[in-house]
Formats: sequence, C-alpha cells, structure tokens
Amino acid sequence: MAVHLSGSADVLFQGDSITAAGRELGDDTDLGHGFVRLVADSLATSQPTSQVHNRGVGGDRASDLLQRWSRDTLALRPAVLSVLVGINDTWRRYERGEETSSQAYEDTYRELLRQSAVQGTRFVLIEPFLIPVHPEQWARREDLDQRIQVVRRLAEEFDASLLAADGLLHQAARELGDPRAITDDGVHLTAEGHGVLARAWLRLVG
Repeated sequence: MAVHLSGSADVLFQGDSITAAGRELGDDTDLGHGFVRLVADSLATSQPTSQVHNRGVGGDRASDLLQRWSRDTLALRPAVLSVLVGINDTWRRYERGEETSSQAYEDTYRELLRQSAVQGTRFVLIEPFLIPVHPEQWARREDLDQRIQVVRRLAEEFDASLLAADGLLHQAARELGDPRAITDDGVHLTAEGHGVLARAWLRLVG
C-alpha cells in the first residue's frame, strides 16, 4: 500500500550518514543538510502540520539501528517511517573484512519493521545504492545487489512504499554525464544527488 501523507503526521527518517547528512547528533531538531531537509522544507508548505524527524547516524548498519531502535524510533511513534540502511553492511565487508550475510541483514531489518508495525507505523523503504566512481567499486555490487533484493522483499512483506533509489540515481548520473555529479565517492550524495532522492521521495509519498 502506498504511503500518502494527509493532515498531521509525524515522519521519521532512519538510516546512516546519507540520511544524517551532517546533522548534529546532540540536537534532535537538526535535520541535516541532505534529502531529509529538502523533504521537510517541502512538507512545511504542503503539509504544515506534519513534523519531520531525522535520526540518521553515520556508519550505522542494520544491526546498529536495532540497538537504538527503542530510543530513536519506537519512542517517537511516527506515523510514517522512512528507512535507508545497508550500504555500510556492504562497505565494511570490503574495507574492514567485517561481513554481514544478506540473511542476517534481512533478519535484522525484518525485526526493525516488525517492532514498528505493532505501533501501526507505515513504511517507506529506500533501497541502498552504490553509484561507482572508481572501477573497483563495481565488484561491490555483488554484495549490495543481494541487500537491494532484501529491501524489495520486505517492502512486499510489510506492504511498504518502495523507493527504488539505486536505479533512479544511476539513471540520474547517466543523464548528467558523470557519476560524480550525484556522488563524490559512490555513496555519499552531492547536493544534486540529495535533490534527486528528495524529489523521488515526495513523488512517492505526496
């Protein structure tokens, strides 16, 4: 079931550094300077009674979200929960040798959603993505593609709205003629990349 905002609805964004986008972790009112901020600015006009919260934390994997889920998600009881997590599960395999299987990722992600579903929360699941800017990064697709499939299965299982961000951002990079127009390092988005993601989120939910 597609998520549509109407009236007053608290919206919570959860994830890693792409969601956090430089937000001050000690300030719960800070929305960062990325796609969450852009979404909030738009909703301030179209849905002025809705409140937007950002609890993204840089470096987080699905298991890290689970450790802080009660405090940073369940306690807020959002009407709509948007989740983007998975790239760090892939990244640490290649950068640090810390491997999280796709099954463990799926089990953890499912538990996050299960706990929130009990509260009647509706979900927007954003695919993790990788837009390679170096040739060697293409090898990481083998791991990430499995996680993208997990997110798609969970969106079906929990009747969530799915934002197919990986293909969307790849297409935007192709249209702009350079992946670095979208991302500096393959993962973290430029202002243009955040704009692409924010517009897609608003089209999906609006």
